[in-house]
Amino acid sequence: MISHFQLKPLYKNSQLPGWNLSFFYKGQNIKAVYHKDGKIEYNDSLHATEEDQSNLEAQIHELMLYHIYD
Repeated sequence: MISHFQLKPLYKNSQLPGWNLSFFYKGQNIKAVYHKDGKIEYNDSLHATEEDQSNLEAQIHELMLYHIYD
């Protein structure tokens, strides 16, 4: 489960889509970039199985729907 989810606009002009994300997942501090097309780029700190990564991405998409698109 994701905890301490934070997001900041990727660009100074907040009208442009794209966000820097930071959160904890299974004790790991993760930083990522969420692009306007839903693609997520992780920094090198993500060490997860494919199943964990799929679960993580589903949780991120849900949080983004709640925080940005709702």
